[in-house]
Amino acid sequence: MSRAGLNLKYLRKLRGWTQEEFANKLHIKRSLIGAYEEERADPRLDVLEIVADMFKLSLDELLLKDVSNSSNANSYLAKRRQQKMMTADRNLIHFVPVKAAAGYMTGYADSEFIDELNTFTLPMLAGGNYRAFEIIGDSMLPTPSGSIIVGEKVDSIEEVKNNNAYIVVSRNEGIVYKRIVKNNRSKAKVSLVSDNPNYQPYQVNADDIVELWQAQVVIGKVATQQRWDVNSLANLVNNLQDQVSTLKKKMN
Repeated sequence: MSRAGLNLKYLRKLRGWTQEEFANKLHIKRSLIGAYEEERADPRLDVLEIVADMFKLSLDELLLKDVSNSSNANSYLAKRRQQKMMTADRNLIHFVPVKAAAGYMTGYADSEFIDELNTFTLPMLAGGNYRAFEIIGDSMLPTPSGSIIVGEKVDSIEEVKNNNAYIVVSRNEGIVYKRIVKNNRSKAKVSLVSDNPNYQPYQVNADDIVELWQAQVVIGKVATQQRWDVNSLANLVNNLQDQVSTLKKKMN
């Protein structure tokens, strides 16, 4: 008996896609995905070929194997882990897109969730533990919305360098990209500062921070790069200096 429909459902949910999103990727109607998953219809061969290529599985595995069985050496996650072990020396960087941000807040410590994230490599980054995050919004202009920030893992708040940019993962604020300013009077709080002076700094509890990634590389589309003239840059620097001076007065 074919397991294709059940396997498609498992793989779709593993990626966190809705039936509509999966259908769009396969160039078919959403109703067909429902029919396949409920085993009211058998997936067409051309659909299975796309899925097999997408998830790096064979047609036999999609049709005959239970790819959700984690104890099976031929399961999807087992194959993913094997592939990553074979390329472990290439410093793979896991990528967290905006649509996965909510899942990351609960899955950042879950190896299966991390395994399912897409990966890439950057030749200029040798060694270290890196992760990439997509940012949305204009609070860190001139870094534009939609940029990818590649950060290196920082193990504790004590290792943070003042005024450097970090991806900050916290329980209350989620995933944000900000500069960190430590509080000289109290280690219990840190200030998060935007590069865009239109956004005011704010404080977060150090205990609420679950991950810190120091920004190392910014990846963005050429067409979305923000252009700044000399006067704009001068005003930006002056505003940032004013903000830092104000923060220092508050903390001293």
